[in-house]
Amino acid sequence: MYKALADAIAEAESSNMRLADVALNAESRDQGRPVEEIRAVLKRALDVMRSAIEQGSVGDLKSASGLVGGDAAKLRNDAHGPLADTVFREILTRALAVQEVNAAMGVIVAAPTAGGAGVLPAILTGLAKQKNVPDEKVVDALATAGLIGAVVAERASLSGAEGGCQAETGAAAGMAAGAATEMLGGTPSQAGHAVALTMQGMLGLVCDPLGGLVELPCVFRNATGSAMALAGIEMAMAGITFAIPVDEVIDVMGEIGREMDVRYRETAGGGLAATPTGRRLAKERLYQIKRSDG
Repeated sequence: MYKALADAIAEAESSNMRLADVALNAESRDQGRPVEEIRAVLKRALDVMRSAIEQGSVGDLKSASGLVGGDAAKLRNDAHGPLADTVFREILTRALAVQEVNAAMGVIVAAPTAGGAGVLPAILTGLAKQKNVPDEKVVDALATAGLIGAVVAERASLSGAEGGCQAETGAAAGMAAGAATEMLGGTPSQAGHAVALTMQGMLGLVCDPLGGLVELPCVFRNATGSAMALAGIEMAMAGITFAIPVDEVIDVMGEIGREMDVRYRETAGGGLAATPTGRRLAKERLYQIKRSDG
């Protein structure tokens, strides 16, 4: 796989291909499997993503701590908000739904991790529904997202424990932005700018889960991460470019992660987890979990 997104973009454009084609061909070479077999795996992942969205949208799930559950359904059913009946609202709902399934120990696709797993399915399936994009193109978008995620993993990190939430939800938002831009007809170069425009807005985001559980604020950060991805997509497809090359943006994310205080890297020692309310809720909920476990 590629160590620089710029290399993949250059190859795609010089060969008149999409990033999806570059990604699938590279994966086929690396794994020694035909492209169609890889696409079949991606289609199964898409099916799991959609299943999680449906399950999480019902509103009957609760996390072990009781802190998370039912909010996706509230967002879907509320008709009074200023964004009711918009694709923006639909995507926020889908992001929350996936994360509520995750918090309730349901089946999701780590994309790229469990903590950031709501962004990519929300963006791709939400926009595909709005624009009537066939599943074949959504599957290709998953391949593009995988390529972007692999570059982030190579140059920085996908781990909240290593790089904060910028490395999980931030990377997920960048993956979704680049993949969706190409899915909607953008060029490889535009996809790269979508990644950069999205990730620049996620730089420095800390990982501060209450009680160390992947619930609060993780679930809601997937919704806001989706909003950031939509902003990146909209700007890139309008022809807006980002002056700092995408690989340098990814490098900066890695640098910030390495310099980030350990309290803000999934330890629950700082940020929202260390607020008086955060500590109280964590203590109360963890006590309840222990009691329920016997």
